[in-house]
Amino acid sequence: MKEITIVRTSNPKKKPDYSNLGFGKYYTDHMFLMDYSPDLGWHDPRIVPYGPISLDPAAMVLHYAQTTFEGMKAYRTGDGRTLLFRPWDNFRRLNSSDNRLCIPQIDVDFAVEAVKTLLRVDMDWMPTEVGTSMYIRPFVIATEPHLGVRASNSYLFAIILSPVAAYYPEGMAPVRIYVEDEDVRAVRGGTGEVKAGGNYAATIRAQNKAAEKGYTQVLWLDGVHRKYIEEVGTMNVFFLIDDTVVTPALTGSILPGITRMSCLEMLRSWSIPCEERLISVDEVKTALRNGRIREAFGTGTAAVISPIGHLAFGEETYEINNGSIGPVSQRLYDELTGIQWGRLPDKYGWTTEV
Repeated sequence: MKEITIVRTSNPKKKPDYSNLGFGKYYTDHMFLMDYSPDLGWHDPRIVPYGPISLDPAAMVLHYAQTTFEGMKAYRTGDGRTLLFRPWDNFRRLNSSDNRLCIPQIDVDFAVEAVKTLLRVDMDWMPTEVGTSMYIRPFVIATEPHLGVRASNSYLFAIILSPVAAYYPEGMAPVRIYVEDEDVRAVRGGTGEVKAGGNYAATIRAQNKAAEKGYTQVLWLDGVHRKYIEEVGTMNVFFLIDDTVVTPALTGSILPGITRMSCLEMLRSWSIPCEERLISVDEVKTALRNGRIREAFGTGTAAVISPIGHLAFGEETYEINNGSIGPVSQRLYDELTGIQWGRLPDKYGWTTEV
C-alpha cells in the first residue's frame, strides 16, 4: 500500500458554530490528493492544507465533464469513537462510476485508508452535537489539457471533509416533493446509474422550478415513457403500499444507493415484504386516492431517511400519512442512525472504526 505523505497547515481555520452547521458550508483544514498518469498510474498520495486546485483552462473536466464523486459520512459515537458506514461499498460504486466514464480504477482498500488518514489529521473538526456528522466527498476529475473529445490521460483523485447537520432544513419532518413531468434526469444506457457530475447539473432547472412552487425536491420519471417513478433528486424513493414496501428496480438509470441497499436489508431482516420493481405514476396516484399508500420516504447518505408528507403531480397534491412520519420510516431511521452513531449494535457488520 502506498505511503501517504502529510503536510499540515500552518494556518488553521476558525471552527464554525457546530450548533448551526447547515450542510456543505464549511471545510476542514486539510484535503487528500492523488494523481494519475499513464506511466506512473495512481501516485503521490498526499494530505495537504485545504485550498484551491490549479487547473489548466483546457483541462478536460471543464469541457467534457469527465468527473465522478461519492458521498460518505463519519460519525462520532457517545464513547468517543469515530465510525465510517459501509465505506468499501462507496468506493466500489466510485469504481463503477469511473468505469462508465473511462477513468482508471482506484484501489478500494487504499481509498478507505486515505479517508481514515484524512479524518485522523482533521479529527478536531469532528462535530459531536446531536444529529451532526462529518460529510466526506471523494471525487475524481480529468486534468489533461486537451480539447479533443476523448478520455483524459491524467486525473486527480481528491477527498475533502465538511462538518454537517441535517441535509434538509426540515430534518426528519416530512418533505414536500414535486413530480417532474418535463425535464428528464437520465435514460438507460446513459450515466443515470453512476455518480457523474453531469447528472446533477441536468437536475437543477427542475429543482429550481419545484422550489418556486414551495417543494423541497423533485421526483423524477423515466426518460423514455415518462410514466415510471425513478428517484428523488438526492435520494432513492420508497412507498409503503398496503403492507409491502415498494421501491423502483435498478434498471440502469437509477443510482444504486448505499442507504437504499441498507434499508432493503433491514426491512427483509424484519420480515417486512419488499419489492424492487417498476412502479408507474398511475399506480401511485391510484394508490394515493384509495388510501393504500401508508408511507413514502427517500433514502440517501446526506438525508439518511426523509419522510415524504406531500406529493404533487401538476396541480394535484396528495397528503401522505396525514403529513406525519410513519412507523416504518421512523424505525428505519432509528435503526440506521443508531448503528451509524454507535448507539445500537451493528449486527450487519456495516461500520468500521477510524
